[in-house]
Amino acid sequence: MKSLLLLAFLIFLLGFLPEENNVMPVDGASTKDWNQQSFWYYPWGLSGVHKGIDIFAKKGTPVRAATGGIVLYSGSYGRGGKVVYMLGANWRFHYFAHLNNVSVPWYRVVSAGEQIGTVGTTGNAQGKSPHLHYTIKSVFPRIWAYRHGTYAAWQRTFYLDPGKFLRGAPQ
Repeated sequence: MKSLLLLAFLIFLLGFLPEENNVMPVDGASTKDWNQQSFWYYPWGLSGVHKGIDIFAKKGTPVRAATGGIVLYSGSYGRGGKVVYMLGANWRFHYFAHLNNVSVPWYRVVSAGEQIGTVGTTGNAQGKSPHLHYTIKSVFPRIWAYRHGTYAAWQRTFYLDPGKFLRGAPQ
């Protein structure tokens, strides 16, 4: 039993060892290409609150991994359309949605800056301007992120502001 607990603890620690890079996921984009107030904006359609940012660019613009990690899923997924879902350092999930195409298979290890797809309008982005929806979600709740009185305040403890992440700000 002790050896199993030790193994679990070591696996947990390993998730914090890799360096977390902050690479702009859309080629040629800057902080001016998304609304700085869009993270955790309420009300936001069927999801209630916007749990990420939308980085606008021309359809077909390369989308790159914002940090290194392992692709857990790539393909079509509901309102996200064509998506890539990956696990990066610090036990954080990175979700890239509305892609025009996906260029990485499941369970592939990718480096920060490696192309994973292109900007598109798939899923519930059909008929809207081409953009990448980018979300970062922590496996563990970040209690300090709790904001009493905000929509789904307890859920917010799991989500990071991708805009701050891309600017290298601590969260």
